[in-house]
Amino acid sequence: MTGEMDLFAMAAAPFTRWPILGNPAWRWLVALGIAVAVLLLLLLLRDRLASRLAHLAGRTASAWDDFLVELLQRRTGFLTLLAVAVWAGSHALLIPEPVAFRIRQITSIVLILQVALWANYAIGFFLTRAFEARGDDEEVAAALAGAQLLSRVGLWTVVILVVLRQLGMDITALVAGLGIAGIAVGLALQNVLGDLFASLSIVLDKPFVVGDFIVVDNFAGTVQHVGIKTTRVRALTGEEIVFSNADLLKSRVRNMKRMAERRVEFRLGVPYGTPVEKLERIPAMVREIIESQPQVRFDRGHFKQLGDSALIFEFVYFVTDPDYLLYMDIQQAINLAIYRRFGEDGIDFAFPTQTVHVVEGTETIPAEAARAEGQGPVRVQPQEQSEPEEQGQTRARTQAEG
Repeated sequence: MTGEMDLFAMAAAPFTRWPILGNPAWRWLVALGIAVAVLLLLLLLRDRLASRLAHLAGRTASAWDDFLVELLQRRTGFLTLLAVAVWAGSHALLIPEPVAFRIRQITSIVLILQVALWANYAIGFFLTRAFEARGDDEEVAAALAGAQLLSRVGLWTVVILVVLRQLGMDITALVAGLGIAGIAVGLALQNVLGDLFASLSIVLDKPFVVGDFIVVDNFAGTVQHVGIKTTRVRALTGEEIVFSNADLLKSRVRNMKRMAERRVEFRLGVPYGTPVEKLERIPAMVREIIESQPQVRFDRGHFKQLGDSALIFEFVYFVTDPDYLLYMDIQQAINLAIYRRFGEDGIDFAFPTQTVHVVEGTETIPAEAARAEGQGPVRVQPQEQSEPEEQGQTRARTQAEG
């Protein structure tokens, strides 16, 4: 029995007496067992949870479960699970504090990078969903790319700073330097950044989209392209007008394509001296003509004012379809009908006229013209006409012969 015990002690000596890096072999075996067990447990939990979520995602229309499945199955790395397993197994070893600190440091960095990968995927996932709700044109794609770029640059800048802090570096000076550099870059690129954020506002808020006809100040045309810095508009005369996105948002933009109905206002003038009976018939006559047109709603018609050279009537109606060609066809039909009816009823159209009153023996310059020249009314006396030159020569020859 004693011999068997001695034999067993000799066989167990490598595991109990011979140290490996300060720990007997059995501690290394225990640490390895713990690490393998934790790794297998984490893999099992990841796969089972992902499988359950995938099964649930197939029965629901929500995107959250799809997001979690993708996050667990493809965005959770094996190296992350391995680092956690090694950290757990290291607790079974007697290791110096500096080594334990390095293990904790490396594990922390791996976990930070894993969280950064999750956040990077979340940025793409949620921004894509947000922009897809705004459409699928190339402007939305450009804005999506810009938003993802800015978000990911910010994310990885923070991650790098945190990792450097975990490595024991003093990042105070670095953060201060980045802040100063950021201010300098921001000042230098404020116009570019302003246009970039303005393009995001245009894509998200959609005051207009490609194909809309807009009026900006004295410019009008069809939107051809909304880019990160500029918006291009094709004018009616054919040339391309380029607007800065920031300037465009600061302007008053009229989107004619989103017009629900078109309001039309026009005026008629008839000359002074038109009988009152005919003036009274004009509003009802024009209203009847307007209401006879399709897709038209009459609003009002009145004898508005006594003009300088005409009696002014004003009429307002609405075209229920905003199409410009339809409006022009309707206005043309109304104009022709009014001209025809006025001719039948003996009503004349007024045009700008000026009356000059001539008094016998004198010519009176109108007071308006005289005031324009800075003087009062002027009377011009007629001048005596001189004899024609030929008549004078004939009379001279007759006197000479006599």
